[in-house]
Amino acid sequence: MINKITEFSLKVPGLVLIGIVAVLALGVFQYQRMPVDAFPDTSPIMVPVFAEGHGMAPEEIERLVSYPIESAMNGLPDVTQIKSTSAFGMAVIYVYFKDSTDIFFARQLVAERLSSVMSELPDMDVPPSLGPISTGLGQIFLYYLEADPDRVDTEGKPMETWLRELNDWVVKFQLRTVPGVTDILSIGGHVLQYQIRVNPNALWKYNLTLEDLVTAVNGNNRNVGGQFLVLGSEELLVRGIGLVESLEDIQNIAVKEIEGRPVLLSDVADVVYGDEIRRGVVTRNGEREVVSGMVLKLFGENTSDVIERLYERVDMVSKSLPEGVSLIPYYEQDELVQQATWTMKKSLLIGGGLVVVVLFIFLGNLRTALMVALSLPICASVAIMLMGVRGVSANLMSLGGIAVAIGMLCDGAIIMAESILLQLGESEDAKRPKVRVIYEAACEVSRPIVFSGVIVVLVFLPLFTLQGVEGKMFSPMAFTIAAAMMGSIVAALVMLPVLSLYLLPHRAQKETWIVRRLKLAYRPLLQKALHHKVRVVAGAGVALVAALAIVPHLGTEFIPTLEEGSILIGVTMAPSISLEEGTKLVMAMEREIVQLDPVDETISRIGRPEAGSHPHPVNYAEVHIELKPRSEWGGIKTKEDLENVIKARLKEFPGVQL
Repeated sequence: MINKITEFSLKVPGLVLIGIVAVLALGVFQYQRMPVDAFPDTSPIMVPVFAEGHGMAPEEIERLVSYPIESAMNGLPDVTQIKSTSAFGMAVIYVYFKDSTDIFFARQLVAERLSSVMSELPDMDVPPSLGPISTGLGQIFLYYLEADPDRVDTEGKPMETWLRELNDWVVKFQLRTVPGVTDILSIGGHVLQYQIRVNPNALWKYNLTLEDLVTAVNGNNRNVGGQFLVLGSEELLVRGIGLVESLEDIQNIAVKEIEGRPVLLSDVADVVYGDEIRRGVVTRNGEREVVSGMVLKLFGENTSDVIERLYERVDMVSKSLPEGVSLIPYYEQDELVQQATWTMKKSLLIGGGLVVVVLFIFLGNLRTALMVALSLPICASVAIMLMGVRGVSANLMSLGGIAVAIGMLCDGAIIMAESILLQLGESEDAKRPKVRVIYEAACEVSRPIVFSGVIVVLVFLPLFTLQGVEGKMFSPMAFTIAAAMMGSIVAALVMLPVLSLYLLPHRAQKETWIVRRLKLAYRPLLQKALHHKVRVVAGAGVALVAALAIVPHLGTEFIPTLEEGSILIGVTMAPSISLEEGTKLVMAMEREIVQLDPVDETISRIGRPEAGSHPHPVNYAEVHIELKPRSEWGGIKTKEDLENVIKARLKEFPGVQL
């Protein structure tokens, strides 16, 4: 059966050449379409539910919000775990499903069950809702807004409030239209409010209550329809316009009538611009606050493509912003993705180059070396096509499987090419048909090639049995290696014989001088080894034991360390610290960090953004440190040295844990 494949390929060599070109083209096409990530997303299929209870303590949040929602989620199909986090003013309920569950089906189940429990929850300003359709690696793009105070008109509002309003109503609305973006979260600045600050003495004077004011405001802040009137040949729509549009509109709302004179809201309260209570702040370089946005990628989207589309839209958004306002990206995941994938591409290129050089040195035939090197992109193309069928993304682990197996991938092609080259060079075969000599040479080694490839695949089968995080991390590598090995077998049995038919000469050839020299050195060593069998076996055993003894002292890590050109520091402060005091402390730390030569800028997030992200408390901050090019680092040589210097400086701040 194996030899029949080679025989058929030699009968239709033109068809095989077309197939080679088609496989390479399909591999490139599939790679351009497949998701590209830094490493496999190990996030489970999880649906978060965010519920904001403004002013409620964690105990009340847990008892009145978290527990009823958790209880309602029990019994959903394929649910594996339900967890919740109850913090001041917010509850987050995490509903985990089996990995085989479709994320959109899971969200539908949770949404239906959530609607059934709404009647059991207390009155809340904002009803509970599902979180973004994203994962733990979905935070792909961060930016901040800054403005020149001398060039912008804030309309009488504080700068932080004006920038937050600009971000919420201009920037976010436009960036949300980018395909692949599921949500954008704001943090920093102040959310604008129209605040009615009631004068208790005035309420007593006019015999009013707070409920009277609430009723009056609600009743005078709506539009109503009044059907239509037919006048002649036309219909005229009737509308009651009552939506307030300014502070003056609110001030002029009548709350009561005394002896024909209306009592206006301005008579009993001050109506002013105000700030919503916030639980998150963003600072830059320890100098000032800024307004930041966090872009979340839609589940399953190609990170690089989404970021590319984001940059195109950012250029458009920047042109629509008021003069003096800048939108500045300070983190995007594409750089990490490109570095991770380039590492694998570079390994494949280096491996292919080494194969060509080594084969040319030992075989003395450049055509043979190039034929074997061509088998590597064939193997990679087959693996990428099968990855696309299975839905495996291109990342450090999956592409790493090809890089790890690069030596094994060309083994079959090397054996096949060498066998054919030697047979074609035999003097007794010089007068026989070239295609017959190639076929017989291929038949001699085809069975060992297939068996060795299958054995390699079997070795990686245990990785397919891994479950949970380990399975998501390492099964892509095992699948890619297995797919590439199947491609290497096909390349050796089908491609190499056909290319040999066109490229290799049918004449006697001599061994290269380096092979002759190696044989002269090898024969005496082999003879001595055969005469001292016990010593050779004992030496191998000692080497094995020594290697095993070193294993416990080797360092271990779950995934490789990835270099993004930046540093992220998690800062935990005293649990009882206020947001204002925590902001001052973090800004002081930023001023220390930014003095270091390698540091370009720092952006810190204290607390949490709006609902949709991790509910960090106000005593937690993340300090993002952007670094300059290595040539500008001064006396600090490595990133590890820089991290040690930063830790030493930050330890001087009391009550801070890094």
